[in-house]
Amino acid sequence: MSTVTSEARSGVGVLDKTSLLLGVLAGGPASLRTLSEVTGLSRATVHRLALALENIRLLTRDAQGRFVLGPRIGELAEEAGRDRLLQGAERVLAELRVRTGVSARLYRRHGDQRICVATAEGPGTGRQARSALGVALPMKAGAGSQVLLAWEDPQEITQAIRAAGFGAVTLTKVRQQGWAQSLGAGELGFAAAAVPVRGAAGRVVAALVLDGPVTLMSRAPGRLYGGLLIDAAARLGGGLT
Repeated sequence: MSTVTSEARSGVGVLDKTSLLLGVLAGGPASLRTLSEVTGLSRATVHRLALALENIRLLTRDAQGRFVLGPRIGELAEEAGRDRLLQGAERVLAELRVRTGVSARLYRRHGDQRICVATAEGPGTGRQARSALGVALPMKAGAGSQVLLAWEDPQEITQAIRAAGFGAVTLTKVRQQGWAQSLGAGELGFAAAAVPVRGAAGRVVAALVLDGPVTLMSRAPGRLYGGLLIDAAARLGGGLT
């Protein structure tokens, strides 16, 4: 197995090695052996660094004992929430909430998770804990996950959908119509619609999501709210180019 290299180095050995580990884990869970083989670091070095990162919650382990990115990653995403994308997000999300009566959220992808980096909660949705700022959700279901994956390269899509509740056909449709929708993906009785937020060179940097009860969202939330979301996403992305 080939090793990975870091194009940008800090000049501090332990930081560069840590960056290599986090870079591998951004693609999903990995065993100690895999981390050693991919990074080219010795098993002893990987073990020492991984345990240290686990102690500060930057890493954790899945049910198979493999290392995965930890909850502190999501918390740091929230704490770093003063970048250009988030500067305009509060106003845009609040406007969407007022216009629709449901929750508006912004997600970023981090490996096999999507992290809520901004939210405007609709009244009485009862989902605040599940989608609070910094909460990381798996990329296996939901309109937000579909949007964050749909414009990835084919190899990345093939790997990501292996454990997902949607397939390549669904993502092709998302690319064609410009929006995604889901019914009951996270909780029965709830629906969501999502569109991509694009940055420099049209790259998808986030998913803008409306999320609420089916009684408000309808059973065709993408058709109902797709245009509104696309306009809002264009405003968010306008400040990034």
